[in-house]
Parts: sequence; C-alpha cells; structure tokens
Amino acid sequence: FLTAIDEETDRLTLMVSNLLDLSRIEGGALRPQKDWYDIDELIVDVRARLAQRTGSHPLTITVEPDLPLLRFDYVQIAQVLVNLIENAVKYTPDGTPIVVAAHQIPGAIEISVHDDGPGIPPEHQLRLFDKFYRAYVRTAAPGAGIGLAISKGLVEAHGGHIWVESEPESGTTFRFTLPLPSTSRARSRAAEIEAAPSGKGQAA
Repeated sequence: FLTAIDEETDRLTLMVSNLLDLSRIEGGALRPQKDWYDIDELIVDVRARLAQRTGSHPLTITVEPDLPLLRFDYVQIAQVLVNLIENAVKYTPDGTPIVVAAHQIPGAIEISVHDDGPGIPPEHQLRLFDKFYRAYVRTAAPGAGIGLAISKGLVEAHGGHIWVESEPESGTTFRFTLPLPSTSRARSRAAEIEAAPSGKGQAA
C-alpha cells in the first residue's frame, strides 16, 4: 500500500508540474536558459536516469561522431527526451527495442526516438501534439495527454521543430531539431574549449 501511495504521489506531482509548465509555455513565461552542451552526453544522461523505467525495453543510442556543441536549456531538452522515451515504453509491448539517435542535418542537429511498436494510425498523428489529446484512450497506460504538447512548446522555444513518422505495424519515430549556432559563435566557443586548462569545455 505504501509503495502504491508513493507511486501515485509521484505521478500526481509530475502531472501538476507538467500542467504548470504547459501554462508557462502558453503564456510565454517558460524561456530557455541556454548554455553550451554536448548532445551525446545529454542522451547518455537521460538513458541512465530512465534505466529502471526502460528495463523491459532494449535501448540503443546511435550518435553521429564529432557533433558540434549546441546552445540549449539542458533541463528542458532533457525533459523532451524523457517524454518521448517514456511514451515509447508506455505504448509498446515489453521487449520492444527503442533507438535514440542524433545526427547533423543542414542548419541543425536532429534527435530521434524510434520504437518497433504497433504504430500510430494516420488519423491520430495530426493531433498528437494537441494538449490533452490521447491516441489510445482505452489503454491502461497512465497519462493526461500533455507530454507531447509540452515537448512541442519546449522544442519550438529553442527555434526547433518536432514531428512524428509512423505506419501501423512498422513502428513510430518522433524527431525534433535544435538549430546549430552561427559559424562565428561556434568558432568562438571552439577557441574557448582549446584555451580551457582541462582541455575540455565546461558550461558556464
């Protein structure tokens, strides 16, 4: 009973936090606190944080080598990844593999979360990012239908885009982008990294 109460309390706390975040996004009050980070390190960090919740799903990370550093809000983009990975866990059978990937495209870094689950019917895909919308309301998976709406707001606040690609019985891939910095800013940051005593750049 105590375990059940603890889990429900955590779930309700998260739901209230998400609702507050959503209201801040809609009011323009939730603004990214950007600094320079390595997207590879962020993905590894999120995987470690979700290790218990993803235990029944083999999770693979595929990151293109030597991706440039990006300026983003670490907490907010970590939340986007958490939302996407947790959705993949909730709506796919145990044992279904999940792949988190990142690679460079013109002007941005694209991050994706893919699962080999049943897929999402086309009639639901256009509304997935609407608040309180759930494609599978009859499933036992808990949720209020706001995780993807929050993810969309956070990604767009960074100047990126988020979308879904899915076909029934062939899996689902959520993708989002984070813009690359201008060449001059990237060179300036690279010079700071080389000048750092440890040889590694650190977030200010």
